[in-house]
Amino acid sequence: MSQKRKVTLYFNAAMLAETQKEALRQDRSISWIIQACWRIARDMVKQMPSAVQPASQVENGVHPVQPGISSQPSSGRAEAARTQA
Repeated sequence: MSQKRKVTLYFNAAMLAETQKEALRQDRSISWIIQACWRIARDMVKQMPSAVQPASQVENGVHPVQPGISSQPSSGRAEAARTQA
């Protein structure tokens, strides 16, 4: 088992409440829930474009966009709908 380290993560109130509710439902810690989520989502996160593009892409004018993810700010209502899905 790997060494445990204490870290601080910041979540918006709705996400934290949902995570706490799920932790209670499963009788698990919030830490366990977050770690399980990371294990499940890790490959999807790795497929997302980097915030820093390689110089060759910038020179060629390539701007990768992840399907389903907008680079434009969204309204709070639309964001809430995506979060609940």
